[in-house]
Amino acid sequence: MSYQQITPHERYTLAALRKQEPRISYAKIARVLGRHPSTISREIRRNRCAYDGGYRSVRAQEQSNARRRSSRRNTRLTVADWTLIEQLLRADVSPEQISGRLRAEDRLAVSHETIYKHIWRDKRRGGQLYRHLRQRPRYRKRYGTNEKRGRLPGKRHISERPAAVDARCEVGHWEMDTVIGTGSKYCILTLAERTLGWTFILKLAARTAAEVNRQLIPLILEQPELFKTITADNGTEFHSFRDVERATGVTIYFATPYHSWERGTNENTNGLIRQYLPKGLCFADIDQHRCNEIARRLNHRPRKRLGFFTPAEACEILGIRLL
Repeated sequence: MSYQQITPHERYTLAALRKQEPRISYAKIARVLGRHPSTISREIRRNRCAYDGGYRSVRAQEQSNARRRSSRRNTRLTVADWTLIEQLLRADVSPEQISGRLRAEDRLAVSHETIYKHIWRDKRRGGQLYRHLRQRPRYRKRYGTNEKRGRLPGKRHISERPAAVDARCEVGHWEMDTVIGTGSKYCILTLAERTLGWTFILKLAARTAAEVNRQLIPLILEQPELFKTITADNGTEFHSFRDVERATGVTIYFATPYHSWERGTNENTNGLIRQYLPKGLCFADIDQHRCNEIARRLNHRPRKRLGFFTPAEACEILGIRLL
């Protein structure tokens, strides 16, 4: 026996019976309507008026209609909708970013869970959409408690940074790290701006302090007004930081060893970059043109903390021009 929705006529009768004095019980109303008492109880609980608790047939019908319109069972995505979603997935936009951006543009209401289900269905059918998902990093347990990578006295600790850096209330505060390819000789330098999420990727000829400075200093001097502070990893490639400070006037801070979450913006950016340069790949054939292309993709990718605007759009809104 299938369940039948309460009809508008039944709601009218229910409201009329509720008005009688003395108040008729749910069981008696159920007998009159040929319904189970729990059905009557549930109907009154779900559709009574919020401000006084009364049950009115017109208001109850409106609330029931509204729930049915918003029900996921009645949401139907067209072929054109899925074509748009798949185009964004193939552009390496995440399901959450797709959902948020399409809602922000008032183009389509679809949850990221629905998009993930579509991806897994596509995979079971032999599709390749899942390959465009960002790969999650695997963490290994750290057994050491002391920093073992090139201790350097006089480094400014992250706790000394101005409060504005943590608050993300102004542009110009960056986080910096290197991403290494197979063999560790070839690597890239990544910089992520904390407020806008703008990304620079620089190909390094070697993982040395001299090479980092050779690439970093000209970048800063091209637009010095956009660099106030940089928070770096503790790698030895950043141990000539005083040369950068003297040449550019930028103040450099260092995160606590093995506390990657202190540079969360940069770590997240590196994870996005790994989607294009996965672990196990040798960077010998990766040139600056390829780095610029990856950075362009990231800078035009919607970000949740920007209200699903892209870093490029955020820069345009603020009138900032990043080279």
